[in-house]
Amino acid sequence: MCAFTQCTSDAKKPGDKTAKTDTAKVEEENLRAPVDTAKYDQIMNKLANGDTTGKWPVKKQPYPLAGAILPFKRIVVYYGNLHSKKMGALGEYAPKEMWSRLTKEINRWEKVDPSTPVQAGLHYIAAVASGTPGKDGKYINRMGNKQIDSVLKIAAMRPNTIVFLDLQVALSNIKAELPHIEKYLIMPNVHLGIDPEFSMKDGSLPGKKIGTYDAADLNYVTGYLADIVKKHNLTPKVFVVHRFTKKMVTNYKSIKLRPEVQIVMHMDGWGEPDLKLGTYRHFIYGEPVQFTGFKIFYKNDLKKAPNRLMTPEELMKLKPIPSYIQYQ
Repeated sequence: MCAFTQCTSDAKKPGDKTAKTDTAKVEEENLRAPVDTAKYDQIMNKLANGDTTGKWPVKKQPYPLAGAILPFKRIVVYYGNLHSKKMGALGEYAPKEMWSRLTKEINRWEKVDPSTPVQAGLHYIAAVASGTPGKDGKYINRMGNKQIDSVLKIAAMRPNTIVFLDLQVALSNIKAELPHIEKYLIMPNVHLGIDPEFSMKDGSLPGKKIGTYDAADLNYVTGYLADIVKKHNLTPKVFVVHRFTKKMVTNYKSIKLRPEVQIVMHMDGWGEPDLKLGTYRHFIYGEPVQFTGFKIFYKNDLKKAPNRLMTPEELMKLKPIPSYIQYQ
């Protein structure tokens, strides 16, 4: 009897710690496996969706480091801020309700494109352009660690969820703001977004006009992220850049691509489908960088005829097909 008991106790049961450790080890090894370059090229060609102009897929881009999310998965996120119900679905609903709604969107994408797994995410505005100058006169409201920690806890409600921290720098600048969130960027599941609309380089107040970033700014950010990835032995960071006008991002041809960072140029304009498609065509498709994103505004997109939201089926017809989908 003792011998039998000893034998069975060595077996790896579902709840056994050794079994969990072994599973985690296998998952880590899979995550760190070298990128399948043939599969990468195949998916990038698929995303180009028959484009014959030579713009897509982007040529001479480096293969990413092991563990890259894109293009192997499609990222689907809710966007917002926990202090405002008007800035997006992430802050509009209580966590359980928010996850119920986001899961429905994820399921829709999985049904429309079953060959592409969905990576769930939360895109949190960690620095909000403000209408008041604040103590430093920069018109920026930085979220404290407590708020960001709350978002990380909400993300943990669904295993393997990633988090984007978004910066609206206002009268500050991206070099000054990145250190405020570096303690989070060293986390494997935390990525970055920046919003040129609120980068007020000429001293204008945020909201009075549309701001801008140059390729030099983006190159600084990707260099900063690449250093973090190398220093902490991380998988590549996803870097989302909002865009809906030409001047929001200047000198796009000078944007440098790096194995440690995956750049998503994200169509951030609201309105009727024809307007959104035109914005995507002119400023995302027409000025290729690496990957693309598309935003759906639950409220603003309904303001003008035909008063409806674009569907995953419609977005799958775009050239290129977006790899990042954001709902606000």
